[in-house]
Amino acid sequence: MVAASASCSRSSDIGEQLIVLNRGLNGAPDSLDPHKFHSTQAAEVLRDMGEGLLRYSVKGEIIGGVASHWDISEGGLRYIFYLRPEARWSNGQPVTANHFVLSFQRLFAPSTGAPNSHVFFAITNSEAVTAGTMPPSSLGIAALDDHRLSISLGAPIPHFLHLLAHPSAFPIFATSVEKELAPLDSEHQYVTNGAYKFEKQIVGSIIGLKRNEYYWDNQNTQIDRVNYHIVDEAAEVNRYRVGELDITGNVAPSVFPTILMEIPDELHVSPYLAVYYYGFNLNRPPFSGNKILRRSLSMAIDRVTLVKHVTGRGEEPAYGWVPNGVANYSAQRFDYAQYSKSQRITEARRLYRDAGYGPKNPLKFDLRYNTSDVQQRIALAIKSMWRDVLGADVTLVNEEFRVLLSNIRAGEITQMFRLSWTGDYNDPQAFLQIMESDNPSNMTRYSNELVDDLMERAGKTLDFATRRQLLEYTERLVLDDQPVIPIYFYVSKHLVKPNVRGWTENVLNIHPSQYLELAQP
Repeated sequence: MVAASASCSRSSDIGEQLIVLNRGLNGAPDSLDPHKFHSTQAAEVLRDMGEGLLRYSVKGEIIGGVASHWDISEGGLRYIFYLRPEARWSNGQPVTANHFVLSFQRLFAPSTGAPNSHVFFAITNSEAVTAGTMPPSSLGIAALDDHRLSISLGAPIPHFLHLLAHPSAFPIFATSVEKELAPLDSEHQYVTNGAYKFEKQIVGSIIGLKRNEYYWDNQNTQIDRVNYHIVDEAAEVNRYRVGELDITGNVAPSVFPTILMEIPDELHVSPYLAVYYYGFNLNRPPFSGNKILRRSLSMAIDRVTLVKHVTGRGEEPAYGWVPNGVANYSAQRFDYAQYSKSQRITEARRLYRDAGYGPKNPLKFDLRYNTSDVQQRIALAIKSMWRDVLGADVTLVNEEFRVLLSNIRAGEITQMFRLSWTGDYNDPQAFLQIMESDNPSNMTRYSNELVDDLMERAGKTLDFATRRQLLEYTERLVLDDQPVIPIYFYVSKHLVKPNVRGWTENVLNIHPSQYLELAQP
């Protein structure tokens, strides 16, 4: 593997060290196949390895990627992208429009089972292709020539350009839709088109990347190698202190106060478009068909105490689903958001009784969460709140993250689960879309025909004022149905070494390595 510490100089001359950036990653990526990943950890690594037609700037703004510029038809139904002739794969071959055609065909192919395909359902015939009723070749995507790509939409959507920076929209180096990308344990390297290429993985420990010398903007990339260290939050700060990490993926609550006092200049805390929540399995008892019980459990959680004394890193209590700060939107809130603590407790207890539970018949259920000191602390605190306020008997079950996701998707044993949702782009639809009945990320199995109808209408509305009204009404309906318990809105929390240059806060918490530099310590 590459060296574990960063060098202060770089040269192509043999014998001189390369510049190496060491980053913390709080959990192993579920996949580095751009069409099969689900986790934010995977997305972070993929953004270093690949590039779509568009990308995010250091400030989190949408800018040209493989496409240098584009044209949009008057009605917003057709886009033509002009690819950079200098764009290259890591094997030196040109990136062509056909690579994007194949990528989207694979994304929507039923055999792929892509968890993020729904994000791009505005593309003509994409839903029919995913359902298997039309062939991938019928998609509204065509290579006009090697450097011009046409994309047609079934309906105009105002945030379509933002979607094209999503890792699922990256091109693939393949000759057919059915081609499988090399697995991580393969001796063969991935062929990538981003600033870095996959080098090696030590399972559960490290993912190593090295510069793609053929990347079109390689001259503005300073760091030669990037090591993503898969670390637990609790141990991450110690590794940062001894110099093994230049950037942490997070800062654990247990050490946050100490860090704030000792090295505040290295601590970066910023608003982040992400929500931490508990989800109900709405297909199983005791929560199926019992909205008042779900509402009771939500009201019994003291979110203010939780973010102040348990997480304690600047998080905002979540009384709604869409975070504050989303563009062109006013976040909606539960009607009890303004209740006093005593009012919420009184109402939570009344609803609990109305749902058929009490001292002689306490509610019993399992809460599943991924193995982590932070998740355990939060789960223990909320369990205590439910016990003290309602008398509920909750069994905590911690599982490795992949096992947790598998159990949630299967829906056979899970009753309540912990997850989070991150906005892949700055738009309310990035959050509300997972409340649609057929959305693969709808882990609760929530279904409301009016919500589905409103989301469809909003997705076809270019007028921002009308679209905003539709989406705000949608969120109010979702909150009334209570398919989830939003607990808090995230802030991004990173430790960044003083010699790391170019780190810039943004609400998407996207910090590609190609924008960073390592200076003399």
